Amino acid sequence: MKSPFSINRRSWLGGILGTGFLAGMDALFTCERTDAAAIGPNDSIKITRLETFVLKNSWVFVKISTDAGVVGWGEMLKDDARACAAGAMEAARYLVGQDPCRVVFHWQAIHRGAFYRGGPVKTAILSGIDQALWDIKGKVYGVPVYKLLGGPTRDRIRVYGTVSQETGVNAIKVGPMGEGRQAIKYVEGPKFVDAVVENFKALRQKYGNGVDIAIDFHGAVQPPTALLLIKALEPYQPFFYEEVVQCLNVDVMAELARKTHIPLATGERIFTKWGFREVLEKRAATILQPDVCYAGGITELRLIAGMAEAYYSPIAPHNPQGPCSLAASMQIAASIPNFLIQEKGDLAYDDLLAKPLPPVRNGYRGLPTDPGIGVTIDEEKLKAQVGEPREYRPKFDPDDGSVVDW
Repeated sequence: MKSPFSINRRSWLGGILGTGFLAGMDALFTCERTDAAAIGPNDSIKITRLETFVLKNSWVFVKISTDAGVVGWGEMLKDDARACAAGAMEAARYLVGQDPCRVVFHWQAIHRGAFYRGGPVKTAILSGIDQALWDIKGKVYGVPVYKLLGGPTRDRIRVYGTVSQETGVNAIKVGPMGEGRQAIKYVEGPKFVDAVVENFKALRQKYGNGVDIAIDFHGAVQPPTALLLIKALEPYQPFFYEEVVQCLNVDVMAELARKTHIPLATGERIFTKWGFREVLEKRAATILQPDVCYAGGITELRLIAGMAEAYYSPIAPHNPQGPCSLAASMQIAASIPNFLIQEKGDLAYDDLLAKPLPPVRNGYRGLPTDPGIGVTIDEEKLKAQVGEPREYRPKFDPDDGSVVDW
């Protein structure tokens, strides 16, 4: 419970020195607190409960409550949704009763507290909890998380999503066959390569050079075909090639990277600093795309960005999820020097939020200003979408029935 002495102390000081003096002291000692919680950074606070919510679209949310009434929200990996939700409840057995503001301490405790470490599900669990703890800490201090990470490194955040004159978004990402997908063979002939090139050429002609167009191979293209495509597409200046091949063999990615001047990007299926180390060392990708719901949360993305900076590599956070994913990614974007662009940063998430995000203007979203990760989840809206997550989605080659990457 919140200490009665803490409340009485503030009332006593307010009576003697005046509430104006207290407000000034708050601003001085708590990094310009705004919309602060009814608890200060020096007051006692404990975690009382952890809850998870699996939505019908497989987004997984975690809510952490405290005895001070301060609540934090985060998101986890959308694949293996039920496993992530159950795993978070296992971590709750450790977290309940702990001080939520020891964020990095808890990151280490959850990561290293079991004999078997890492893996996509375990790190996703850790990622969602980490976001929620940072959300609480920011609310306790009354500031956005990026102010606790050294303050903003930029005034606004460039986003990509849907090209729009209204929002000014001028960067998009497409698949090899536009928005659609098809099974891609180990080695494709000129018919397929020409079709991909013609599709991309048409987009370049439609938008001109004023729009940055990235192309996402989604790891579904095998190296021989990937090599044909990256060379054939070069004349039309893609913004970057994303996941030209699966990230499991870094040497293959590095070989492809050496054969094109177009930047290669990867990271949505890589987790923790240890996963990104080899990619950086072997220059297998120029642009890193860690996912804040999967790679280790805000704590770990900050460290991955620092590693990338030493290699002059920018960060473009991956985001196919919901509002906590975007908000936590924006806290990273606002606090690192080597941010490039935010995926799906133009989404509004009105169906889950009680308060709108800062609007997108001229292709940029303003920095979040609310305490914590910067979004307010409407719990009633969220609960209305709780249900059975999507089924597994294996993809098969229509020609021979074999399993292919989707």
